[in-house]
Amino acid sequence: MDPLASAVNKLEGFAKSTQDFADSVFRWREDSKRRNPIEILKRLQREAFSDLMKLRDRQDKVERVLTLYKSSKGSPFQEASTHVRGDFDVLGALLMMDNVEQHNYDAIRKAGIRTGVHPRLIFETTIRQNDTLVTEFAASGKDQDDGLGRPLSLTKVFYAANVSDWFSVVAIPVGAHCHDIGLATNSPQERRGLTNYSLSGPPLLNQHNGSGIGITVRKSNFLASLAQFVSVLSLQPGSDGFSRYFSTFGQVVCQISRSTKISLQGVHKGSQFPSQKVNLGALAMPVGIFKRNKVPETALEESVQPVGTMTAENDSRGSIALMLESELDESARIGGWLEMKRSNAKCLQWAVSMHDTPEDDIGWGLSLGGSMQGPKSWEHFQVESFLNFNFGKRFSLQPALVYVMDRTTQFPVLLLRSSWSL
Repeated sequence: MDPLASAVNKLEGFAKSTQDFADSVFRWREDSKRRNPIEILKRLQREAFSDLMKLRDRQDKVERVLTLYKSSKGSPFQEASTHVRGDFDVLGALLMMDNVEQHNYDAIRKAGIRTGVHPRLIFETTIRQNDTLVTEFAASGKDQDDGLGRPLSLTKVFYAANVSDWFSVVAIPVGAHCHDIGLATNSPQERRGLTNYSLSGPPLLNQHNGSGIGITVRKSNFLASLAQFVSVLSLQPGSDGFSRYFSTFGQVVCQISRSTKISLQGVHKGSQFPSQKVNLGALAMPVGIFKRNKVPETALEESVQPVGTMTAENDSRGSIALMLESELDESARIGGWLEMKRSNAKCLQWAVSMHDTPEDDIGWGLSLGGSMQGPKSWEHFQVESFLNFNFGKRFSLQPALVYVMDRTTQFPVLLLRSSWSL
């Protein structure tokens, strides 16, 4: 064999073996890197970061689409949150009297003892962070207070718009009360007593006034409110049809100190529309353009009574009330009110109440109240005392003793109220 060819073959074999050795060395280094935990973590991190960036891009696209949809179809209820609360109130009474006659019934009605079952369902919606919409459904009888077995019906629609820190507007198309305007008193749902005289406020604040709209202005330690109501009046059983009238409510509240405030309220019942035998529907009122019939006040007082009012002594001209409230601590309150009829300055209703109802302990309350026709003519007087037992935050039990004196009639009443909230 040619020595030159043999040398060339040896060189080719050596080069091939050297290349194979180098390939094996590089392959081993790559395999060792792949099996290294640190390298594995770095590779996984790079892949996860790539996936996160893809998800971020998709989220940005979805947010842009939602922003475009909200701006094109805006609604004040898009970010609204609704809270639902149910109240179930049961009040029973044991009347200690020999005979049940008409004057006994009148005394019980004046005392404001509303026995029976009173369920309520309340929807409260917060709109635009500062506005509130409240819708209330309740079951109550037309001729009696017991709502057991009756369907729930719409009793209140309340909308409060807080325009600014010092100005707010309230609209109540259904179930308006004077206590809905402003913040002079606590809501009647927060009452502690068992009768109307132990409520926080005079009777004019708790009368039904149909529909209404009002404004409230706050400045420093003062609060002023003005409202206009339209009420429906039913005629006496001997007459047919119904009538409507306007009433104006105003109040001024002065915060004397951090825990004490005094308020002056008044209701003026204005012009009345003639009685109608045909109901035109809710929120519909005929107004004569060329001719207006005036109804004498005497006829109004004798033939009509407001629907849903608290007492039968409602005067067509309105009333004025003065109220004082003070907070002794977190759970103790003391207050009093005095109400005077505009048509008869000698006709006064008054009440003084005090209660201490802590959430985690036994509470109690005491109230005195009545009405008079003059300094020496007491028409009605009653004393109420009660205990309050809270079983958690959902259930409470209130036993009470009320002593009623109405002219020549007097008798004690044992009351027991139980309240559930859901």
